Amino acid sequence: MHKSSSSSSFGPGGLDIAQSFFKPTQKTAPPTTLTKPTKISIVGAGNVGMAIAQTILTQNLADELALVDAYPDKPRGEMLDLQHAAAFLPRTTILASDDYAVTTASDLCIVTAGARQNPGESRMSLLHRNLALFEKIIPPLVKYSPDTVLLIVSNPVDVLTCVSWKLSGFPSNRVIGSGTNLDSSRFRFLIADHLDVNAQDVQAYIVGEHGDSSVALWSSISVGGVPLLSFLDRQQIAYEKEILQKIHKEVVESAYEVISLKGYTSWAIGYSVASLARAILRDQRSVHPVSVLANGFYGIGIGTGGDVFLSLPARLGRSGVMGVANVHLTDEEEKKVKDSAKTILEVQSQLGI
Repeated sequence: MHKSSSSSSFGPGGLDIAQSFFKPTQKTAPPTTLTKPTKISIVGAGNVGMAIAQTILTQNLADELALVDAYPDKPRGEMLDLQHAAAFLPRTTILASDDYAVTTASDLCIVTAGARQNPGESRMSLLHRNLALFEKIIPPLVKYSPDTVLLIVSNPVDVLTCVSWKLSGFPSNRVIGSGTNLDSSRFRFLIADHLDVNAQDVQAYIVGEHGDSSVALWSSISVGGVPLLSFLDRQQIAYEKEILQKIHKEVVESAYEVISLKGYTSWAIGYSVASLARAILRDQRSVHPVSVLANGFYGIGIGTGGDVFLSLPARLGRSGVMGVANVHLTDEEEKKVKDSAKTILEVQSQLGI
């Protein structure tokens, strides 16, 4: 096993001076037993994985952070680079390895690893390679951290979250996909930009597939607590459906634009996943649109005979998914969500899932 961590020894032979560096005070009580440190593991030390790691560190979300990658030099280099910033960050133990034993006793395991698409390779071929990759990732995570929550970020996230759930044997509440949490942030930003308000004052969700069949829930948008479409109707302010569709299209295409400009996306997904980690590990019970087992919601999965994960507004806490918000959907929105589920199920059927 190639494993690295911080060292507390100095001098010839690795003399440990930690005990002699500080002189104990008199009449002290025995050291208090601390609760188990919070541990997060990230599989995949690429651009996305490291943006998540950096955000987790700066937001002080973990006492221990383990980085795992198939190429051991990469996580070790990232670990050292982050350790050299220790004077500017909250105290966190950072580990790096290509051996999954380094993830032992993780509270949260975040998977960002995925096969890259080769020139001329079909999407289905890429999916098959990612399935084979996940068969090597999920079982060891479960072996070393049987009580962990799995958070899947790799794409196609809905399909791979379903695969992870089946491979793990976990209850569905402990397997979550990052889903449309970032899409919804982009959605809120665009609405806020149109209305010249802070995005934090906009409540808006993108649900369904993290992809082209995602659904914008226009009927439930509110700004500063005021339902948007109802307000426009009451004030007799005309708006065209095409404008709404254009905003949704911008959400779907925004990631492609970032990729065309800088080659990949990283910072926004880093903040998005860190927000999910905070909600889970700090038991915040906040609502996020994430990929969950959707069977039974809004008629999804009924009569299909298949399990499907897609994004719905879910309450997140220490046990993972604590429930799905009972958001009212219009008939049109409900149909689009069902169609989105069918899109995912068709892909899974072709893959034999």
